[in-house]
Amino acid sequence: MEVAGSFSRLSSPRPVSFSVTNCAKYPHPNPTKTNLSFRNSGYAPVSASVERSSGSNVAVHLDSKFETILDSVKWDSKGLAVAIAQNIDTGSILMQGFANRDALAKTISSRKATFYSRSRSSLWTKGETSMNFINVHDVFLDCDRDSIIYLGKPDGPTCHTGAETCYYTSVYDILEGSKEDTEERLAKTTLYSLEATISKRKEEIETLPNGKPSWTKKLLLNQELLCSKVREEAGELIQTLLDNEDKDRTASEMADLLYHSMVLLNLKDVSMEEVLEVLRKRFSQSGVEEKNSRKKN
Repeated sequence: MEVAGSFSRLSSPRPVSFSVTNCAKYPHPNPTKTNLSFRNSGYAPVSASVERSSGSNVAVHLDSKFETILDSVKWDSKGLAVAIAQNIDTGSILMQGFANRDALAKTISSRKATFYSRSRSSLWTKGETSMNFINVHDVFLDCDRDSIIYLGKPDGPTCHTGAETCYYTSVYDILEGSKEDTEERLAKTTLYSLEATISKRKEEIETLPNGKPSWTKKLLLNQELLCSKVREEAGELIQTLLDNEDKDRTASEMADLLYHSMVLLNLKDVSMEEVLEVLRKRFSQSGVEEKNSRKKN
């Protein structure tokens, strides 16, 4: 359904012509209404709904909350705020750019991370050239309302260099003269640093078969040993509950189980990001429903 007309933005008294297209992907809970996405040459899409009346007339309702959110951001003297893209599953900081009012509006309505290019003085959506879009699941404002986080899932590498993120230069590596200061070493949290170390040990088995031995390499080369350790550590974690052991002991046993399980995942070529994505998709589904769906499959 196409609808044409004009409206005045709260921030501008000038009427703006527009056309809207029915967004069937996100149906309105009220069957007499339809969610819409506004598009025109001068403004980014904004949220609204259209209500069908008895005749051919329709009433378009702008979402006042949308404008209120945009008004609440403390844009700097140039109308900009820092915008950071973060991976929803890994927590990795993908990139940092700047957003103006229209960039934030377009991000919210299109669910694609959009920024304002200071050099080109125009909006740009990450991935519009490379097709490596950042699909936004949520947007967060900080306590001072002067910086923004786009929490989303990237379609591919975020950095123009082809790196997974734009952050791969460690200052401490450079200061300490690390051998890795000229290599790509992505900024990773503890979980993903462990995953990277396990992958590195696997590579060493192939490239340095006579290299320094390690427990991880031993597990990678002996599946029976690995499986026995996963079972053992799972049992010890369970025992901390049955024996009412303290928190430190429970955390230690969980760490052991997690480590050995991640070695197993490496052998199965399954990443922790894939595991966390599965968990995220189950958030809106009850455990009973999820288990029943697995039985059907």
